[in-house]
Amino acid sequence: MIFFRLLSRLPLPVLYGISDVLSFLLLHVIRYRRAVILENLRLSFPEKSPDDIKHIARGFYRNLSDLIVETIKQPSLKPEFFQQHVRFPNIDLIQSRILAGQTIIGMSSHQANWEWIPAALVLNTMPVDSIYKPLSNPFFEKLMIHIRSHLGPVPTPMNLLPRQMVIRKNIPRIIGLISDQVPDVPEQAYWTDFLHRDSPFYPGSERLARSRKLAVFFFDIVRVRRSYYEVTFRLIAEPPYEDLPLGAVMEGYRDVLETSIRRNPSDWLWSHKRWKHWRGKYASVGAKLE
Repeated sequence: MIFFRLLSRLPLPVLYGISDVLSFLLLHVIRYRRAVILENLRLSFPEKSPDDIKHIARGFYRNLSDLIVETIKQPSLKPEFFQQHVRFPNIDLIQSRILAGQTIIGMSSHQANWEWIPAALVLNTMPVDSIYKPLSNPFFEKLMIHIRSHLGPVPTPMNLLPRQMVIRKNIPRIIGLISDQVPDVPEQAYWTDFLHRDSPFYPGSERLARSRKLAVFFFDIVRVRRSYYEVTFRLIAEPPYEDLPLGAVMEGYRDVLETSIRRNPSDWLWSHKRWKHWRGKYASVGAKLE
């Protein structure tokens, strides 16, 4: 932990120099998940040439390396930094709901630097419960909780979300979910076509929205340049849900996420094994959303 604290105190220009070296090593020396990344890109963009695929892959390694050093830097960043470096062009869209006493669901993804967004939102008077999948390594779990709670967000393990909903029921806030993760139990997933392939999604966001009657927004994160981000809020669905077919929230999320990925393909986390499961024996999950 002392090592990471010391790293965090290095100036960003120095950390970006480390990022450049790390990007080169990951791409050319370690070849980190190179086969997985290239296969994911080829199957997701069959219309692109091999040179285009390699160009996106190089951009991915740069983005990943920047994400690593920016996450390490996060605990030492001041409120003024986030206010200058993270912009919300249509923040009134959700800020007005929070100020009116509403809780909303924010469905995000592994795009650009998703780790900085909760802190920037809290500084704009919007409490955030950051829902996450716990890490198996105790040290890195403790480290990520330390990083993610910087300046006020409340990191909440997925399995504790129901209890958190009760404890903080009177606090208008954003329930932030990184919703493009691979479900641990594909039998309980919502399956849909995504980037030309059958893909499982966690159905919990839609179940939560329907049961608690919460509006759902997509947080569209774009890297403007190093250390500068822009987040646009896109409404996916809102109550009443009685007239919306089951799966409407998940399909809406799928649509806006795919559009965002196609606009800035290098910014998405292509190294995770998003398609390691096959629909095969797994039935569609319409009933799971009830």
